Amino acid sequence: MRHPKIIISGIALVAVAAAGGITAASAASTPAASHSGAPTVRTASVSVGGKTETILVNGHGLPLYFYKPDNAARSLVSGALAQQWPPLTSAAPAAAGLSGKITVLMDTHGDQVTYNGHPLYTFADDHADKVTGQGVEDFFVATPGLAAISTSSTSGTAPAAPSAGIGY
Repeated sequence: MRHPKIIISGIALVAVAAAGGITAASAASTPAASHSGAPTVRTASVSVGGKTETILVNGHGLPLYFYKPDNAARSLVSGALAQQWPPLTSAAPAAAGLSGKITVLMDTHGDQVTYNGHPLYTFADDHADKVTGQGVEDFFVATPGLAAISTSSTSGTAPAAPSAGIGY
């Protein structure tokens, strides 16, 4: 069995060379949003629980998720959970079509990209523009309207996802 993070990292390294730094889980030595100016995070319209919604996706079109227990100061995703839900990392993230704030959280994952304070993740079972992780293990698809959380938040509570469907 292959380690999902290694597979995704391999894809990300190819994408860095080909697309100028768009990564799902890039290696620490890889410059993230480099010379081409390609966005690390953008929006796309996809079906979520049978309803078309505008969500956040990475440069490969993979849906981005937030983990409800996280807070703006720390990702609570580690170990096997991080293998299934790889963090989106980039030393210099770029965004397209977003009104919220993209920043970097320095934590155990390295330069983890956040949107309005929510650390962002992909799902190992997803494909471009296809949401399959909605509601799984307390992860919810990130949308442009995702409310900001502060760094002083300790509860990690986040607003409910736009739809309750699992997507499986």
